[in-house]
Amino acid sequence: MPSVILIGTGRMAYHLGHAMIEADVPVVGVSGRNAEKLADLSRYLDRPALRWGAPLPEADIILIATSDDSIAEVAAALAASKSVMAHTAGAVGLDVLAPHEQRGVLWPVQTLSHGAPIDLKDVPLVVDGNTAEAREAMLKLARAISGSVFELTHEQREVMHLAAVLTSNFPVFLVREAQRLLKQQKLPPNLLMPLWRTTANKVSTIGPDQALTGPARRGDTSSVQRHIHLLESDPDLRRAYALLSTMVLKAYGHDTDGIDV
Repeated sequence: MPSVILIGTGRMAYHLGHAMIEADVPVVGVSGRNAEKLADLSRYLDRPALRWGAPLPEADIILIATSDDSIAEVAAALAASKSVMAHTAGAVGLDVLAPHEQRGVLWPVQTLSHGAPIDLKDVPLVVDGNTAEAREAMLKLARAISGSVFELTHEQREVMHLAAVLTSNFPVFLVREAQRLLKQQKLPPNLLMPLWRTTANKVSTIGPDQALTGPARRGDTSSVQRHIHLLESDPDLRRAYALLSTMVLKAYGHDTDGIDV
């Protein structure tokens, strides 16, 4: 089992740190640039807080669990060692970890929000490495945490990241917009939650093709056009609705004539 030093004090470090400890991964310590958050995470994980800028103890993997934009800066600030230098970003390549010789990726394909730590045992973990040694270390770590591990190239990870955004981020934003429309009519926004839960469950059990319903799926262009007119005062959402409806109509062999995109 590879030993790990965790770099970062945000949500990724919180959830991954908990998952590693639950899996009996030897976490040597945690480090980060925010001293207050570092102290909090150290107490929560019950692992030593390693002062940022001080020499790090030995570990097989140094895992940078920070924002995508800060990975290069953090990696550059860490002294060269025999450790595999790894990050947790889905769409970021390995070159960002240069000049460290051994480089890797460990990316949990899951939304990591504030709150109770997420059980990662069934969550897909994507790994990569620039050498056979780095890949083997990342695979061993990932398999200790989850029973669903995939080794993907950077190109595959980029597509996976895009697919994850389409699956998770955009639908959540559309729910936010739908709730905003309900609030404008002084309706309780949570009226949509039973529909949201049922839809998500159907997608995961019978697949999106069978779960998809609604006017565009049926080819009911009159209803689609009425919805578009209702959104005249909200041009951005109107364009998004019209484009998505047109895509659905085309995907299921319906005529798109009369749809004002």
